[in-house]
Amino acid sequence: MKKQVAVIGLGRFGSHLAIALSEARYEVLAIDRNAELVETIAPNVTRAYKADSTNESSLRKLGIDNFDVAIVAVGTSIQDSVLTTILLKKLGVPYIVARADNELHGEILKSIGAHKIIFPERDTALRTGPVMTMKGVNDYIPLGDGSGIIKVKAPSFFVGKTLADVGLGTKEKSNAVVLMIQRGKEGLINPAQEEVISHIDVLIIAGNNTYIDKLLENAEKAQETEEKKRNGSRENNLK
Repeated sequence: MKKQVAVIGLGRFGSHLAIALSEARYEVLAIDRNAELVETIAPNVTRAYKADSTNESSLRKLGIDNFDVAIVAVGTSIQDSVLTTILLKKLGVPYIVARADNELHGEILKSIGAHKIIFPERDTALRTGPVMTMKGVNDYIPLGDGSGIIKVKAPSFFVGKTLADVGLGTKEKSNAVVLMIQRGKEGLINPAQEEVISHIDVLIIAGNNTYIDKLLENAEKAQETEEKKRNGSRENNLK
């Protein structure tokens, strides 16, 4: 049986979350006071209803107590998020996730029954900062202490070389290591340092952020140098 998740609050964060959960094959109930937001998201989730989440009777009518998880994604009113969380706890929802705008808000939500607190703005900044600054990085998960996991298409300079050749072999675990190579539909988990990198590879790398950033930057510079040499040779041959 599919896990049932209720997403309360359909602002930008709540709407994206509800759709992502639905695409991940969860049974999703989307709730908001705004009829237009409810109507917009309805085709993308299991059920969508216009309702006041601070009204106990409304939540009971929706059968919220039958859901495995309820996510309070309300972002415009701290009071509404607190009242909604109190009611979800009272109605016996087994797992409550609540959005918080700051640490104090998060502490209040936890004290009244939320099992998990999320800080969308902060977490987005932590995830997207390195994506914006590292060459070619598509996704990033922070691990703390200046380290993280990145997803990056193999730089052209890496193609035809082994992981060890480019500084990503197992001997370099103190700096960075490739956890997985996505090669088309194939996934190579914990590849050997002798694995040769293909032009279609996407690398999942864990390690020191500074080391990885420098590695990718040097790869780009090396590729540019190679292309200049190649173009220079062609020009000389034409003379």
